[in-house]
Amino acid sequence: MDQQIRRRKKGDEVKKTRQVIGKDFDDVDKIKKELSNKLGNISQNDRRPGGDGESVPDTPPNESQAASTAPAAVCKAEDDLCRVQLELDGIATALFVASLLTRLLWLDNPKNVVFDEMHYGKYASHYLQNTFFFDSNPPLGKMIIALVGYLAGYDGKFGFDKIGIEYPDSVPLWTLRVVPALAGSLLSPLCYIVVKELGLGVRTGAIAGFMVLFDTAILTQSRFILMESMMMCCGVGALLAVLKFRKLSGTPFTPAWFAWLAVASLLSTFAFCVKYIGIYSAMLCWFLILQDFWRLLPDRKFSDRRLFADYLMRSIFLAGIPVVVYLGLFYLHFSVLYKAGNHDSLMTSQFQASLEGGLGSIIRGQPSIIVHGSQITLRHTHGRTCWLHSHEHVYPVRYSDGRGSSHQQQISCYTFKDVNNWWIIKRPDREELAVQEPIDTIRHGDVIQLVHGMTHRALNSHDVAAPVSPQNQEVSCYIDYNISMAAENHWRVDIINKDTAGEVWHTINSQVRLVHVNTSQALRFTGKQYPDWGFHQLEVTADRNINQADTVWNVEEHRYTKNDKDKGTIETELSQHELIPEEKTALSFWMKFFEVQFKMLLTSQENVKNHNFASDPMEWPFLTRGIAYYISKESNNQVHLMGNIVIWYTASASVLLYSSLLVFYLLRRRRQCFDISEEDFKLFCSAGEVLLAGYLLHYLPYFFYDRTLFLHHYLPAYLFKIMLSAFLLSHIYSLIRKNLTSSVWRYLCLSLVAVWCAAVVIVFTKFSVFSYAYKELTAEEVRSLRWKDSWDLIIHKK
Repeated sequence: MDQQIRRRKKGDEVKKTRQVIGKDFDDVDKIKKELSNKLGNISQNDRRPGGDGESVPDTPPNESQAASTAPAAVCKAEDDLCRVQLELDGIATALFVASLLTRLLWLDNPKNVVFDEMHYGKYASHYLQNTFFFDSNPPLGKMIIALVGYLAGYDGKFGFDKIGIEYPDSVPLWTLRVVPALAGSLLSPLCYIVVKELGLGVRTGAIAGFMVLFDTAILTQSRFILMESMMMCCGVGALLAVLKFRKLSGTPFTPAWFAWLAVASLLSTFAFCVKYIGIYSAMLCWFLILQDFWRLLPDRKFSDRRLFADYLMRSIFLAGIPVVVYLGLFYLHFSVLYKAGNHDSLMTSQFQASLEGGLGSIIRGQPSIIVHGSQITLRHTHGRTCWLHSHEHVYPVRYSDGRGSSHQQQISCYTFKDVNNWWIIKRPDREELAVQEPIDTIRHGDVIQLVHGMTHRALNSHDVAAPVSPQNQEVSCYIDYNISMAAENHWRVDIINKDTAGEVWHTINSQVRLVHVNTSQALRFTGKQYPDWGFHQLEVTADRNINQADTVWNVEEHRYTKNDKDKGTIETELSQHELIPEEKTALSFWMKFFEVQFKMLLTSQENVKNHNFASDPMEWPFLTRGIAYYISKESNNQVHLMGNIVIWYTASASVLLYSSLLVFYLLRRRRQCFDISEEDFKLFCSAGEVLLAGYLLHYLPYFFYDRTLFLHHYLPAYLFKIMLSAFLLSHIYSLIRKNLTSSVWRYLCLSLVAVWCAAVVIVFTKFSVFSYAYKELTAEEVRSLRWKDSWDLIIHKK
């Protein structure tokens, strides 16, 4: 009975179902559409709802689901790379054309040397004349300028002697400036594509490109023979290649995967081969590539062997390409610059020996082995170029801090060639100085005396505090005052490169430490200056820390004493020494390379103290001060590095607002409150992961620099700040659209953006006169553009 009742009920349900189906049978297309939509929503299992601000999602919000969607993205990205695309991105093309017009307009104005063109133009000329020079940055950018000059027929004879000097017709000025201008023209479309590649939207990318296009600081830096635009172009291009590569991480070892990895590594290497500060762009790229690998580790579809191979390939590309390119550039650098020049004195004697017409070519005219009776000049090998020096003057009885001295003859390191740089080597137990056969060679471990050639007093040291470095021991030439302080003037010769130079002390090649026998302290150059009583020469002391670069010396000039009849004869002999270059000697690439790297670490040519236009990193976000690049002698026509203040302050405020919103979202989500969808939050974090990290990585290190800094050092960080601010503007607009449904708010927002864009263009139009230098300005016109009291715009006094 119960079974019949259940069958009857089931039959009634079937009839009702058939009635429903029959009723809707004519609307099959509608049913299919609804089913397709539902199935599509189900398949998007990685897009969970984010809640309405109070609700909690069924699963935790931050689980990685990238692997499930990777294949489709990979296939599409790989296809995009491997096939020739005929379609163009209209916005990127428009940004490039507009950038090209603004950068190339009046490119040969002014026809005078502008700011650091004085350096970089001169370096390009040295390349074309094969003349050695030293710069504290790698050679790539300067090589490119030189190559363009060579192709334009430039002979490299213009000197670029000082800022403001007029270019002659023989200098192809437009051609030399066009490479930085082209690199600067690429920045706007590259920023647009990077933002779009991050998934932040076409609108966001267009805003970023617009801001780069109309910023006057980026415009100015791109129009002259300067390195920053090339460095930034390579850095942003490398970032774009990394973003392309990350889309292929799910299918390693494909041609596209290798290609984008190679491009990323190559461009990031180019960035720091133009200027060393480009290393921050390279570090960002390396971080993103390694972070991408870290995210692959939980994916079980990749075997351990495959992951290891993936990591190995990434490491080889990220380490191998930079090493090969960097070494290759310096090999080319040394191959081209084989003639002696004005920068030779910065290098060691051994390095100079390798240059045609350099100091080392005098080896044929001087003896190479140091012996008893040798007359030598002793040069500080590493760091500052100077020679061990003495003169008749003595240390003051008391220093300004109340300490007493030995009142002995002063010892210093003098940065100029001088007859008082000559010393005579002698054995402690021999008095005659004339060199006779058989010669008495000085070897590693021998004890000697160094007698000053012009005053005939021996190099000495006592247990007395040094004048400027009281933690070290004073070095002097001994004067016998008939008091209880006896002479302590014996020094042991330690040849630190005896494995290559030999046990016998040679000129130029042997690098020695002179160790004081009585106290076991080494003769050391401190780099500090004496006060007026020491004629501002550089301090030399004895230091118990023997193993350091500043205790290394080498013999540069050398003659044998011929006649030691009396002191006057020796002085005459010393004063007549003249060294005439004849031919160069050999020096290996590796020795040159490591010496130049060491000099680069110790030398900063840009470190000019108390520069009128120097600025502090704290001032950069507020555009406190620009830089005067050029001022006409006849009028107020000038080039002044000054950013677009509307963009500048928008970007600075955006960094602060983005950081605040990030903290707010994180705290709210910690409380299980989800104010924006999971997809929007991932996008928000992705922007910070690349753009905020890039900004901080390019900005914060300058707080630890002990050198003079300028506004142009901020420009690489500024690019990332611009892209981040473009994203934030789009994010705020998106929030307004979602939460304020009234169209009034939408139109109000768009109106504000339009007003902001108009302000950007107006300010650009006003201040571009400082970039183009195309017209003479009156004093009143210059004053009207001084919107901040800290802006040091130059006005000629009539």
